[in-house]
Amino acid sequence: MKGMLGVMDIENVRLQKFLANSGVCSRRSAEKLILEGKISVNGKVITELGFKVNPKLDKVLYNGKKVEVVEKHIYILLNKPIGYVTTVKDQFDRPTVLDLIDNSEFSLLPVGRLDMYTSGALILTNDGDFIYKVTHPKNEIKKTYNATVRGIVSNEDVKKIEHGVKIDDYISGKAEVKILNINQQSNTSKIQITIHEGKNREVRKMCAAIGKDVIALHRTKIENISVKDLKIGEWRYLKKEEIVMLKQK
Repeated sequence: MKGMLGVMDIENVRLQKFLANSGVCSRRSAEKLILEGKISVNGKVITELGFKVNPKLDKVLYNGKKVEVVEKHIYILLNKPIGYVTTVKDQFDRPTVLDLIDNSEFSLLPVGRLDMYTSGALILTNDGDFIYKVTHPKNEIKKTYNATVRGIVSNEDVKKIEHGVKIDDYISGKAEVKILNINQQSNTSKIQITIHEGKNREVRKMCAAIGKDVIALHRTKIENISVKDLKIGEWRYLKKEEIVMLKQK
């Protein structure tokens, strides 16, 4: 059976999957690019999400440049410093997390986000399928944060966060909360929060919902992958077993 662009065989993959696996962007972002008419295949603009391509035969262009097949996927764990934005390029010319990775051989993308004023564990990769899997809410990848907040956190506050608090137009999902330190003199508390969703600024908003403003926020680990042995700004390659663990979630 022949498709529009070539022989339909086991080599054919959905266009968005090919774009993601080539390190162009995440699969969800690839779907957006296709719907916006920014991808062409063999000279024809494609806006169909179910469209399939043969990476060995078809010429796929994004912004006029050919999308090449990625021969090797890499996975990096960064201990992100404060002051860096989690993006590839920034319209305001602020420093990005990619400025910290001295590896120009590969086009890397962040797996999820940490806001500019949050430090800690961030994975970067050129594997779009991996990004899709780790960031999709249904897979419930655990992210653990240490938050220093203004005010004294009570056991009642802990229960509120664990059971879900109102944020914007939704109730926060399940969370695990532990009080790490209470400083009466400075009127601050340090708590550990483990969440499974990771929506925009969710931890900060959860703390605000109990009347506690976040002073400092640090993501200590993703699942059991910790940055405790990395100094701020340092990075390492993920171990094979860590990659397998995240892919099997």
